[in-house]
Amino acid sequence: MLARGAIVSLLVLLLLSAPSGPVAAAPEGTLTWGLHVTLAARWLDPSDTEAFINPFMVLYAIHDALVKPMPAGDNTPSLAESWTISKDGLTYEFVLRKGVKFHNGDPVTAEDVKFSFDRYRGAAAKLLKDRVREIQIVDPGRVRFHLKEPWPDFMTFYGTSATGAAWIVPKKYVEKVGDDGFLKAPVGAGPYRVVSFSPGVELVMEAYEGYWRKVPAVKRLVFRSMPDETTRAAALKAGDVDIVYLLSGPTAAEVKRTSGLRLAAAMPPGVVFLDLPEQWDPKSPWHDRRVRLAASYALDRNALNQAETLGLSRPTGALIPRVLDFSRAYDPPPYDPAQAKKLLAEAGYPNGFDAGDLYPWPPYASTGETIGGFLGAVGIKTRIRNMERAVFYTALASKKLHGICVCINAVYGNAASRMSETVPSDGSFAYGGYPDIDALFKQQARETDRKKREAMLHQIQRLLHERVRFGPIYDYIWPSGVSTKVVEPALMLIDPYPWSAPVEDVRVKK
Repeated sequence: MLARGAIVSLLVLLLLSAPSGPVAAAPEGTLTWGLHVTLAARWLDPSDTEAFINPFMVLYAIHDALVKPMPAGDNTPSLAESWTISKDGLTYEFVLRKGVKFHNGDPVTAEDVKFSFDRYRGAAAKLLKDRVREIQIVDPGRVRFHLKEPWPDFMTFYGTSATGAAWIVPKKYVEKVGDDGFLKAPVGAGPYRVVSFSPGVELVMEAYEGYWRKVPAVKRLVFRSMPDETTRAAALKAGDVDIVYLLSGPTAAEVKRTSGLRLAAAMPPGVVFLDLPEQWDPKSPWHDRRVRLAASYALDRNALNQAETLGLSRPTGALIPRVLDFSRAYDPPPYDPAQAKKLLAEAGYPNGFDAGDLYPWPPYASTGETIGGFLGAVGIKTRIRNMERAVFYTALASKKLHGICVCINAVYGNAASRMSETVPSDGSFAYGGYPDIDALFKQQARETDRKKREAMLHQIQRLLHERVRFGPIYDYIWPSGVSTKVVEPALMLIDPYPWSAPVEDVRVKK
């Protein structure tokens, strides 16, 4: 038996050896999401990031970026502890955070930053690489990007979720296993590491307790693909999942009435709009501005909003949502089917016309059907063509869609990054364009005077509006379902961003 003095000495020793600061609690529990999309293998690799917001639900979990949108702002330092711009606007220097490691133990270095940028081939890759002259590794903890000319949007395209170019992968590991090997066993620097992945079915992740920002609160995250809305809602009610994204009106209302469940609004910086690929064909009815305007008058945006999003969305006449910098607001066109028919008659279509296929953006099938009904009521006849998401994206990007697209654009950043894929003639999803708008778009990208640049971007938006290039419908906000088991779903902690993030901040009841 220890003597009293020995016991006291032992207690003192234990106190002296204990950590001096607060000890983070070990991660506990499991949180499961029912996703409205099919999980794509390419989302595990930042180099293939598409010009859409979906891949970032995976990137925020298993990877990290030099800078990225966070609750503190759009360009929050992450793997980089700081970044600076030279006076001439040609050099951006990033100082890396010390002691940060990838899941496999490799340190995050400037070499990984350069390698990740050189390897990047996703959204706006050509734009970025055309403007970056050189990436200089100053030392293992410091890297400089040298631009060919001042570009005020460098941090918009590099440091937000407009692209995945700033998300860093481990150079040595990728070179060892190759691109295919990386997809099979991805290694990141994010708050969670991959346990297992079944493409199109389920992604299981486990907390990485060495994450630099904080120890994640939840031990295990599960992303489960459930494209069918009724399946998602049923799984939430049964307790099989804890959060489901994207519920339309009737299903959302039913979840709201269910004990133990609640609704949370999720707001991507997205706008739902009509795109009319055939308007560039002089033989198409859509070539006539009056026909495009008639389609816009045919839509009852308020009714659609109530039916699809419980009235959460905001009807609009603008392609750029109000939350983005340099946006110009336009009121939505009135719902006026009589005026729509009059415009069609003036354009030479008194009995309407066959507009061919109508493609709803997957998985918004009911939205497409409702819009098809509004158009049909004024004589614009369509056939709904629902497509699997990957097939749809391929068809859209390869310029194979005809008829009408009920499209969504949620590219992050500002008005310029939002328009980059759809407005200029060389945009990834543009089927045509206007020479004067193309010239203005190139000019604004080089303009460093903010007021002059804003004027040019507003002029572009005015011309698009006057020419009825698109048919904007509403700034999109959807209801998501949350179980009361979830203490913090982390929805809208990053504003505007639709998914749970930062995922290390999600919490469940003990």
